[in-house]
Amino acid sequence: MSGGVDSAVAAWLLKREGYDVTGLFMHNWEEDGKCPAAADWQDVRSVCDSIGIECYSVDFAKEYADGVFDYFLREYRAFRTPNPDVLCNRVVKFGAFRDYCTALGADAIATGHYCRRDGDRLLKAADGEKDQTYFLNQVLTSQLSNVLFPLGGLKKPQVREIAVKIGLSVAHKKDSTGICFIGERNFKKFLSEYLPAQPGDITDADGNVVGRHDGLMYYTLGQRRGLGIGGVSGNVGRWFVLRKDVAANKLVVSCGDESELFSRTVHCSGLNIIGKFDMPKVLRCTAKTRYRQPDKAAALYVGPNGSFRIEFDEPQRAVTPGQYAVIYVGDRCLGGGVIERTEK
Repeated sequence: MSGGVDSAVAAWLLKREGYDVTGLFMHNWEEDGKCPAAADWQDVRSVCDSIGIECYSVDFAKEYADGVFDYFLREYRAFRTPNPDVLCNRVVKFGAFRDYCTALGADAIATGHYCRRDGDRLLKAADGEKDQTYFLNQVLTSQLSNVLFPLGGLKKPQVREIAVKIGLSVAHKKDSTGICFIGERNFKKFLSEYLPAQPGDITDADGNVVGRHDGLMYYTLGQRRGLGIGGVSGNVGRWFVLRKDVAANKLVVSCGDESELFSRTVHCSGLNIIGKFDMPKVLRCTAKTRYRQPDKAAALYVGPNGSFRIEFDEPQRAVTPGQYAVIYVGDRCLGGGVIERTEK
């Protein structure tokens, strides 16, 4: 239980169905006075009192630091844009947390994720706007064997309505967003505490200096906001990040034409397939390269040692190394892997 409305309602639904439910709150980050964990834990206790179940707080800070945060820093050190929440699900929530519950004698674990499970298949949630299968693309088949997703068939407004109806204190609590260990803090300031910034020039595609960047790790492909260089006289477009010249420590930007941001071929590593699946040489599928992106028609080609490439039917904007490409066949989330590079 996270202290939010989703896991609270999930717990209540399971108890209503006759399960013997215990709430576990994961403490995954060392406090520094700005992490909301203490307030979330109080919300968990309030909810569990209302539902009538026991609750406990479990410390997984070491597992998170070793398995997720170190990866996060390594990726930024390599000037890539990681998604630590994906790895958190595999390493902590469905790894250390699941193992802990099993050791306690639990027959199953449940979460407030918006998704569904059918045997060994991971399926999209009924609420397409809230579907979270993207973040579960690296979870192992074995890790899902005894997992329940009570919210999979519900839409978010229904979950809020249930919380209001049964009088939960978190019924109107705002959803958490962003990376969990950063919270409401300024991202640049947080990252600079762990990685030294290396400022450099911002140039246009012709090499003309148009500004200064604070460090290449702070920027991502296609980014428009926060560049600090204003507009361009006589051009109605806005500056956006075109690429990173790591060797020269230059951030290359453009204004107007976005054609160079688009690519059809995406090369990836670390392919994880969820559930049994007879993979053909070429698989027609849909895929996405970021969470909020609609699924796009594509073909999947699997190579050796977990490598694969996705050929999209239509070019995709700002596909970013370090993020995850996730594969779907209908409503089934087949899995995914880390984006390494792209081609036009």
